Amino acid sequence: MMPDILLCIGIYLTVVNIVAVRLVFRDKRTAQSGLWRVKERTLLFISAIGGSVAMFLTMRVVRHKTKHAKFMVGIPVIIFFQVTIVFLIWWWLKTT
Repeated sequence: MMPDILLCIGIYLTVVNIVAVRLVFRDKRTAQSGLWRVKERTLLFISAIGGSVAMFLTMRVVRHKTKHAKFMVGIPVIIFFQVTIVFLIWWWLKTT
């Protein structure tokens, strides 16, 4: 049962992180050409549901939104909370 859950979580995180990377590249490209942009709320939502690490790294690599504190501080805060939650769940499962 546990390997099935871990596989599903792994697939979910892979998909969400791919979506995060694609959104950052899309927003960067549309920002350069003056077209429709991805909403900041959407980028933060994708980060919050598991795409935070890939989004943060992609933003740093392509230098997109790196001057926005909302992203350069906000996404690491999201990562901190996600890691904390995973640790607490792991600890809880280990002690039960």
